[in-house]
Amino acid sequence: MVTSDEQFHARRVHPIQVVNGDPPTEGDAPHMPVEFGLAVENFTPDSRRPTIERSLTYASTAESLGYRSLWVWDHLFLGNRRPFPFLESMSTLAALATRTKTPTLGTGALVLPLRNPVLLAKVAATVDLLSGGRLCLGVAVGWYEREFQACGVPFQARGRLFERNLDILDRLWRQPEVSGVWDEFDLRGVVMRPPPASRPRPQVLIGGYVDRVLRRVATLGDGWLTYFYTAQSFRSAWTRIREHAAEAGRDPDSLTNVAQLPICVSSSLEAADRRVRAFVAEYFDVAEWSQSTPDSAIRGTPEQCAEQLAEHVAAGVRHIVLVPCDYALDQVERIAAEVLPALQPGPLAQERT
Repeated sequence: MVTSDEQFHARRVHPIQVVNGDPPTEGDAPHMPVEFGLAVENFTPDSRRPTIERSLTYASTAESLGYRSLWVWDHLFLGNRRPFPFLESMSTLAALATRTKTPTLGTGALVLPLRNPVLLAKVAATVDLLSGGRLCLGVAVGWYEREFQACGVPFQARGRLFERNLDILDRLWRQPEVSGVWDEFDLRGVVMRPPPASRPRPQVLIGGYVDRVLRRVATLGDGWLTYFYTAQSFRSAWTRIREHAAEAGRDPDSLTNVAQLPICVSSSLEAADRRVRAFVAEYFDVAEWSQSTPDSAIRGTPEQCAEQLAEHVAAGVRHIVLVPCDYALDQVERIAAEVLPALQPGPLAQERT
């Protein structure tokens, strides 16, 4: 695997920003701008169907409001008795690339062991070219065993396959000519053209919970992608990642992070809490073995939501991907107009005018 610092591209994502002017705390880089993006509804409960038209309208609205990152979810199959309809993640990003001009386009997170790494390298490079270098590939090892069985991929080998596939992606994107053999992939003398627009390659974030994954984040990727962590849980895990990086001889400040958080803006904390918990229960799974929890939801009045977001900023989060309750456009608009200005009124208000 490739592990040296200079081999990791550090292109930042650029959504709405809030600069943390408070004194830095442990695990937080001083005066690091905190950035905001949105999750896209490319999957739904079985009672509904995701549509590309709705996603494109949502993306256009988000961009017009100043959100400059959009993130899609990834599964090929999820659920049997209660299956979730999914639009394929990379295809959805390709469509979003044609409708938007500035947002970073991310996967949160693509199940890397399920993908043919050679094909994925080409698809991802093409999406990066279509978007003008806006791709951020969030990847994870995966957890849904039935999905692995359906794809003919050994579930117990997913950790090794994750690292192998990441290595192949990196080499195909970066090297003028690849020469090597990885299991069934004979890449001796392989040249992939054209390369991605992002140089030396698209940004890669690694998602996951357990310490083995956190060590991968510290040594093999550009940063960490979290899913429904409270500020306290985030701070603890991020501190461990930074420690692992330092132990491996890597500058911890070279790493970034992205936190996915559900949000519901309402007239009261009680009303928002009821609504967002129902939304999370209908759409999402929260792994028992992780620290992901519906309690991570940002909820309440605009002022209460801003206070809760400030806790994540203080914990060291650098990029927040908000998952608006029911993916409702009125939520997207209220967050931009009422919540984010409460974090830092002047710059945010000026940016949108």
